[in-house]
Amino acid sequence: MSTALATNNKTEITLKGSVAIVSEFFFTAINSILYQRGIYQPETFKREVKYGLTVLTSTDAGLLNYLNQVMGQMESWLLESHVQRLVVVVTGIDSEETLERWQFNVNVDDDGTGSFSNNDENQMQNSSTTTASSKGKKSIKEVHNEIQAIIRQITASVTFLPLLNEPCSFDLLVYTNKEASVPKKWEDSDPRYIMNSQEVKLRSFTTSVHKVDSMVTYKEKDEWEL
Repeated sequence: MSTALATNNKTEITLKGSVAIVSEFFFTAINSILYQRGIYQPETFKREVKYGLTVLTSTDAGLLNYLNQVMGQMESWLLESHVQRLVVVVTGIDSEETLERWQFNVNVDDDGTGSFSNNDENQMQNSSTTTASSKGKKSIKEVHNEIQAIIRQITASVTFLPLLNEPCSFDLLVYTNKEASVPKKWEDSDPRYIMNSQEVKLRSFTTSVHKVDSMVTYKEKDEWEL
């Protein structure tokens, strides 16, 4: 997915270009989480090179169709500055418990000064940001280096996250502001918070227009029924 003007020098990243960068990151991060946490079988993934890294992308037709639909709607909301956060929820199929929440907060540079805002209204599919400026300048290489660091952290998550001891499924929760037009097939959801949880903050990246902060919250191992 091509984004903005890719040169070695710092260049203006437009709102549309920034949306493409953020959307591609979400797609890559979700695939990485699903692979690393064993939500889908490893043989259903293929290797690709992105951000100077080898990443895993699903070949499951049903999953790709679902992700492409979600990303398409996300791009529309991002262009209108409606998205506040994306959450990947990992749930135990047998226990029906939320075991992990991978949260990606989206902040917008309101005036091109590098001051990012996120007007949290704590509403599912209802959060707010203001119109983004495209005045900031940052090289694509710089952005990709920051994204690379986050993908590396997701890959390394198996070293600190508890083992998932049951088959798991995942859901995507998108928080938008109340001005966003929500398709009928999208449903409201509770936040799926985790009781007795631990939180690990991951790195962030900025495109001059958007800033994305990442974190993962997980259920403490000693609380599980092993």
